[in-house]
Amino acid sequence: MRHLQSICKHLLENSLRRLPAIAIRRRQRRPWDQSIQETAIVCNIVGGAISPLLANVFLHYVFDLWIKWWRKRRACGEVVVIRYADDFVIGFERKDDAQRCLDDLRTRFAKFGLKLHDKKTRLIEFGRHAARRRQARGKSRPETFDFLGFTHRCDVTQAGWFALRRETIAKRMRASLAKIKEELRKRRHHSIGEVGRWLRQVIQGWLQYYAVPGNHERLEQFSDEIKKMWVHQLRRRSQRHRWTWDRFTAMFERYLPELTILHPYPSVRFHARLAAGAV
Repeated sequence: MRHLQSICKHLLENSLRRLPAIAIRRRQRRPWDQSIQETAIVCNIVGGAISPLLANVFLHYVFDLWIKWWRKRRACGEVVVIRYADDFVIGFERKDDAQRCLDDLRTRFAKFGLKLHDKKTRLIEFGRHAARRRQARGKSRPETFDFLGFTHRCDVTQAGWFALRRETIAKRMRASLAKIKEELRKRRHHSIGEVGRWLRQVIQGWLQYYAVPGNHERLEQFSDEIKKMWVHQLRRRSQRHRWTWDRFTAMFERYLPELTILHPYPSVRFHARLAAGAV
């Protein structure tokens, strides 16, 4: 831990402008005069396996500790902070707190050669009272925001209660389907069983992340598009166009997984622990 703190202090003192980067010092003994030569190599490892670790170490001191201090000393209302790597969302009870924090955050980041992304940084009205307040002012429904692969929007349940709705980002889903389409084209002449097992893994991996409450419609769209692309490739390679749709449906049921919500709400997921008072 002491070494980790010294690394963080070194990063802050030098105000690295391109993160993440690491300096490697190499010592080499020269045989002709038995002297030791030291060389320092600075490596930019953007996209490497250690990249998120260095970003987290840096932002822990630049952002986490600072926002904790700001929330206690300068905020007038409740403040909720959620950060994952270099993406974060901050929720405010008061609008003036949000504006003041945004201005202070830009100043804080500028001290370390960083800046907020102009297109991804927004102040929006969001929450259980946002729709009612905007309607009273004659405005449209609350804006949405993207975070960790989901589009977050204000919604209501059938009983009229507020609900946070999470949907797969449409742009990301289209990009994934385009990659699957290209891979299916390459696997056109593989056996049906081989392609079916591969597609099962693809859809199951998609469900492991995106199968959350309120996202069933996007899950169905994703699965339906994959079925259409698979049928198209089968019809292109042979006489599969003579197959009836019932036969295709039986093939889908055999190989493709059933669409189910794998990540229920915390109140359902941790019901036993909540009832026992363990949380």
